[in-house]
Amino acid sequence: MTDINYKPMLNIYPDSMGGNIKKTTDFIEKYHLEETFSSIYILPSLYHSDLDRGFCVVDYELNEEMASREDLERLKRIGIDLKLDFVLNHASVMSPQFQDLVEKGEESKYKDFFIDWNKFWENCGEMTAEGYIQPDEEYIKDMFFRKPGLPILMVQFPDGREVPYWNTFYQKVWEEDGMRKYLGQMDLNIKSDMVWEFYENTLHMLAEYGAKIVRLDAFAYAPKEPGEKNFMNEPGTWELLEKVRTLADQKGLKLLPEIHASYGEGVYETIAKKGYMTYDFFLPGLIIDALENKSGEYLKKWAEELVEKKIHVVNMLGCHDGIPLLDLKGILPDERIQTLIDIIVKRGGYIKDLHGAKNMYYQVNATYYSALGENDKKLLLARAIQMFMPGKPQVWYLDFFCGKNDYEAVKRAGEGGHKEINRTNLTWEEMEDAMNQNVVKEQMKLLEFRYHNPAFSQNSTMKFEIDENKIKIRWNNGESTAELNADLEDYSFEYR
Repeated sequence: MTDINYKPMLNIYPDSMGGNIKKTTDFIEKYHLEETFSSIYILPSLYHSDLDRGFCVVDYELNEEMASREDLERLKRIGIDLKLDFVLNHASVMSPQFQDLVEKGEESKYKDFFIDWNKFWENCGEMTAEGYIQPDEEYIKDMFFRKPGLPILMVQFPDGREVPYWNTFYQKVWEEDGMRKYLGQMDLNIKSDMVWEFYENTLHMLAEYGAKIVRLDAFAYAPKEPGEKNFMNEPGTWELLEKVRTLADQKGLKLLPEIHASYGEGVYETIAKKGYMTYDFFLPGLIIDALENKSGEYLKKWAEELVEKKIHVVNMLGCHDGIPLLDLKGILPDERIQTLIDIIVKRGGYIKDLHGAKNMYYQVNATYYSALGENDKKLLLARAIQMFMPGKPQVWYLDFFCGKNDYEAVKRAGEGGHKEINRTNLTWEEMEDAMNQNVVKEQMKLLEFRYHNPAFSQNSTMKFEIDENKIKIRWNNGESTAELNADLEDYSFEYR
């Protein structure tokens, strides 16, 4: 297992803080934030991409408007390593591989780089008049699809033939100047040797950029077999991860598979048992629950489980997505989860359902500060608890600067733009103003305490105590100790 440090990590888009990574680094150096954050998670608009604010990757070369190689080298020089994204399941239709397929059709060397729908379903269904196989019901009755209908993009070859390719996520098709145009995310064929060559080359590139952790996005959709559920297929998912880990180990990279599932399903534990880091998607909701109910009962249970089972996590308050609350099913009572959702929505948050099905999964979109009622004391206590919970703390830049819900950004984004409520790009002036606020200064002190105190490590011991509405968390590592005493009634705390 590749070692990582457990010091705090800043989480940004490359244009979140001042417009690009150079400006971000200027700001870090001016305020000595390299003594506050040892790592930065830069979201994938760092690369050439065209949709989903980075998660539809054209190629993994740097978007020069956002960052240069020298910018990333500068971060290395001041002691900051990176966490970067790798999207295993798909690539943009504007990727060189897909563009070669559109241009050359059957003659393209990349025709099996993506998943030919009809080849995949051969002998498993009936050919339709539209030119794609409709799989027999027995094969697809249990399959999970991200959108209505079959996940197909009809690709027009140069000879005029229409060939269906697998397309799990977004697509748009239109005619322009007599030519068919596409936007979308095309699934990669993990049975192709060329895809594995692409995987290896990409991991090499990310390591060169300075990555120590690689977040695997959409990995659970990549393994596909007729009749399987099409999400977290077993054993295919674990075989895929193991092959990717072999490549990552050669580059000194630690993998962080990203997946949302309820606590009750136990996916987080399965991933941990396989030797991977996992996201602590339970902590954001558990902290809000503790603050609103003035009880540390469920936080204590979760912290002790992480330590007892040696589950290594990246934890957070906010992030570029929403606040995950249905992930808590199984650790919090359903009515308590619903109460949290209602509270955050009342404070201006938005709900996004998946296919309109609340019983499947949704997030509440809000800044964490607004979710807490824009209460400085609550935010500081939430940050203090995060610093004393197991794992590597990840800090969304907008939480650090106490960002409020951005309703204008949601309006500008239009339909489906709910996530923009928590993605405001900050100017240099806005950041400088925030640095003068006491709530930001106190967060910095907490982060610096966590950064420099050797009591926090994966080899430390933790004791979590509750006394009515008070909590005490104590870490020991040899002669090094760290202790938090907090009152959930009035949100006061002290640490040493």
